[in-house]
Amino acid sequence: MQNLLVIHNTYQQRGGEDSVVEAEVELLRARGHRVFEYQRSNDELNALPRAQAAWETLWSARSAHDVAELIARERIELVHCHNTFPRVSPSVYWAAARAGVPLVQTLHNFRLVCPQALMLRDEQPCEDCVGRSVPWPAVRHACYRGSRAQSTVLAGMLVAHRVAGTWQRRVSRYIALNEFCRQRFIAGGLPAERIAVKPNFVDTGPAPDPAAPREGVLFVGRLSHEKGVAVLAEAAHRLGGTLPLTVVGSGPLAHLLEGLPGVRLLGAQPAQAVLAEMRRARLLVLPSICYENFPRTLAEAFACGLPVVASKLGAMAELVHDGETGAHFEAGNASDLAQVLAHLHGDPGRCAALGANARCNYENELTPAANYRQLISIYTAAQSADTHV
Repeated sequence: MQNLLVIHNTYQQRGGEDSVVEAEVELLRARGHRVFEYQRSNDELNALPRAQAAWETLWSARSAHDVAELIARERIELVHCHNTFPRVSPSVYWAAARAGVPLVQTLHNFRLVCPQALMLRDEQPCEDCVGRSVPWPAVRHACYRGSRAQSTVLAGMLVAHRVAGTWQRRVSRYIALNEFCRQRFIAGGLPAERIAVKPNFVDTGPAPDPAAPREGVLFVGRLSHEKGVAVLAEAAHRLGGTLPLTVVGSGPLAHLLEGLPGVRLLGAQPAQAVLAEMRRARLLVLPSICYENFPRTLAEAFACGLPVVASKLGAMAELVHDGETGAHFEAGNASDLAQVLAHLHGDPGRCAALGANARCNYENELTPAANYRQLISIYTAAQSADTHV
């Protein structure tokens, strides 16, 4: 496979998914593939009437036309989609199928089984729409942005393409980021035989110095509700400044951490600055209250030899091995989080051993070389998949 097309709908607020797409494109180009990109941005929504935006979420004639032209002009052999919501739309799957080109879809979130994409409601994981032919609970609870109208648009998009057979017959292979997520998608009706597992990867440069001193707890991410920032703030309050907590990121819940003893707020930081903090910290904390898929932050921490304290929830229970590469705490339980952090941080030798294991996990599974092998294997399988218009 020489000529590849990567499709991605970028977000208004840049996140980990955008970084994953960029890294994957660079990975393929570095290994000799000609990679073409088709991108649309959610910034386009600012100039669109609501009715038009809603319709084009279901079907974008522009995206289908553009992709069909790219496939023909550049002799594309395989299409790889990342985010298609809302401006790209599922119309591009049909464009690829009509051209006889296999298509791979990475499942970065739960959008295809949950209109809200996070499977989170009332501060608890929610699977009410999983497996339903019509995801009416999302509409009833106004799960997407607190709006029944917008939730209806998303539910309608999912139902229309289920009826049309888009998810079943227009996608050659899906990529889930871990086995937990794969099982949720199977429960939601995606074809099990077409869902492969491939994690995210990072390239952080040389291995960290195992003799370098480490201290403190680090949080990296958006300061938002689903990331467990309220839980982290309460845990920091309980710790009372007895161990240093560095917070990298910005978001609507930043005020919960301001002024807490021992907390250092750095705001958003460039990638190299984040990695430098990871090489100095003793623990990384992932206190999410939602099902994470595969946070890029986790891969970066493992690459930096940094053990992770994570909510025992969803994929985190699978990706962070308790007592081997980090530790678990009860999701949403600030008291438990504070106790786990205090116990582990107070044992530098134990943290160093966990960090060494985390680095081994990275070298075995999360490097660019390992990821490329997995990706090409999935592409090869997609070429032989049975998809028809």
